Order: sequence, then structure tokens, then C-alpha cells
Amino acid sequence: MKTKLVTVICVLALLGAGTTPCYASSDSDMEVAADAIVVRPACLVATVVGSVLFVVALPWAAMSKSVKKTAHALVVRPARATFSRPLGDMEALNDD
Repeated sequence: MKTKLVTVICVLALLGAGTTPCYASSDSDMEVAADAIVVRPACLVATVVGSVLFVVALPWAAMSKSVKKTAHALVVRPARATFSRPLGDMEALNDD
């Protein structure tokens, strides 16, 4: 009985040594979830608020000839972060 138990334990140890480890979760899964639940809606709100602010600031931007720069800062950057950035890619938020 004792030799059978030792043999089974040795066989299981050899089989277990050859398997690759499996991880329960990774950071990228959490980044994708956080992006979909928190960051994307916040970027959408920033796009809408930025559009309203752009319309309000348009007369002054036109007088100072900075309409393109103002539109890029208030509308284009939040819209890109919302609609054209890959899901879970937080590094693209810092790009210009």
C-alpha cells in the first residue's frame, strides 16, 4: 500500500512538473474593463463639453486666428480618445 502511494505521488509530481502555469487574470483585462466602463464615457462627456466650449469661445478664437488650435484642443483630442483609440490602450490618451 505504501509503495503504491509513493508511486502515485511520484507520477503526479512528474506530470505536474511538465504543465505550464495558468494565471487567473492579467492587467490588460482590467484596463479594457476600466476603459469601457469609466474612461470612454468620460471621454464622450469631455467631447460634448468641449464642443459647447468651442462654440462659446469661437468668436475670440476667430479674432485671435487660433480657431484650428482651439478646435483641436477642445473637440478633436477628446473625440479621438473616445472613438478612434483601441479599447484598453491608455497610452494613446497621452499622445497628441
